[in-house]
Amino acid sequence: MKSYDIVFVGHVVTGEFTPFGETSYFRTDGASSFGATAALCCTKKVALVTRMSKEDEHFIEPFKTMGFDVYVQPSSETTHLKVIYPTANVEERQVFQIRSAGSFRMEDIPSIEPCLVHLCGLSDQEFTLEFMKELKKRGFRLSIDMQGFLWEIDEQTRAVHFKDLPEKHEILHMVEAVKLDISEAKVLTGTDDLKRAAAMIDDWGCSETIITCSEGVLGYKNGESYFERFSNKSIEGRTGRGDTTMGAYLARRIDHPAKDALRFAAALASIKMETNGPFMGTLEDVLTRMEANHF
Repeated sequence: MKSYDIVFVGHVVTGEFTPFGETSYFRTDGASSFGATAALCCTKKVALVTRMSKEDEHFIEPFKTMGFDVYVQPSSETTHLKVIYPTANVEERQVFQIRSAGSFRMEDIPSIEPCLVHLCGLSDQEFTLEFMKELKKRGFRLSIDMQGFLWEIDEQTRAVHFKDLPEKHEILHMVEAVKLDISEAKVLTGTDDLKRAAAMIDDWGCSETIITCSEGVLGYKNGESYFERFSNKSIEGRTGRGDTTMGAYLARRIDHPAKDALRFAAALASIKMETNGPFMGTLEDVLTRMEANHF
């Protein structure tokens, strides 16, 4: 039975992206792959579990050469997104989920030793409360990306929109860490003040909260908040910012304090945002960026 430090669970997706005023392009990625590649930088044992159709499995071959194990469970469809940026502001986007690979089940989880599992879904169609309870029952520790619970798909238009989560208290009591962006934090808590939102989530039972925004990332633990600014020189690789930040944070957090892990995550995500695709730098690159940004 294999053992890992972190297992990332979520759909790897195909997607058509249309930047403002530019030609559309096709890409394969996902929250799970962005997070796993970031965590790998910390020389941790990392695995990715996803669902997709057999005919699309060739899309994930590049991930298999990066150094983490990939477990692919068959589905009738591969999740496919259409993302449109209507303005030059990359924080504004219209997302449509055209197809879905469906919800994860316990039989999708390989035979591995209990460890930290990060549930990084793209929409509320990937994880159920029952799935989370079963993971906990089997000894796995949980971390979540709230996008996988707050993004709802319109059945007619396939457009993604935010919704609040009635069972949010129960879910947050089950997890050790949660990641949100500023928009998701406002939907969940009613405020876009990062520190106030994180304090509310802490009161609901989650011991570590990570919230990203365009300027940087806030971490909150034990009543203390930390904020680290991003230092990217371009936003060419904006897609995957939060997933990369969380993957780096979780991996660094295994053997470093929360404040250090946040600095590390902000530095790594800043480097990633300067180029498209997942983080492809080195640990030395991140440590150098951390030092350059430490005043």
